[in-house]
Amino acid sequence: MTAEKNRLQQTASAFVQRSIRAVLRGFEKEIESLNRSIDSLIASCPEMQAKTELLQSVNGVGPVVAQTLIAAVPELGKVSKKQIAALVGVAPINRDSGTMRGRRTTWGGRSQVRAILYMAALTAIRSNPPIRAFYKRLIASGKKKMVALVASMRKLLVMLNAILKYGTPWTAIEPIAA
Repeated sequence: MTAEKNRLQQTASAFVQRSIRAVLRGFEKEIESLNRSIDSLIASCPEMQAKTELLQSVNGVGPVVAQTLIAAVPELGKVSKKQIAALVGVAPINRDSGTMRGRRTTWGGRSQVRAILYMAALTAIRSNPPIRAFYKRLIASGKKKMVALVASMRKLLVMLNAILKYGTPWTAIEPIAA
């Protein structure tokens, strides 16, 4: 869709513009059809529906995030917080060798989940008080914004893992100011 929209902006030919618009309408119909299929699949399975509702109880997690996590991370709620962070690729990995201590970096894992989690963390920083406080605390301690954001992604993922593990919906508790 993005590529075709970009092509539409670049062309001056009316004929090509009509063609691109027709392709875009086809893409939109296909996306709507896929969304309906996903919704009906989740509605037909009580377990997936319950998981979706639990995940969406967290501020910052909407239907797309919940559906992506259910589809792409079946281990969510079944493994430890370290394992889930490593699976998705938001766990800090050492770059040490001998006495040399390198930077900790995050890499690997499931990129599509990381992309969705990135957007969810941006939303959570604005609408979820514990995540917002965590992010601000990291920034105040001198961490770069992207480092703080990835840490927030990890924290959000760990929260979602615990919610599914224990089967209890999220209840936001305001963080205690230190």
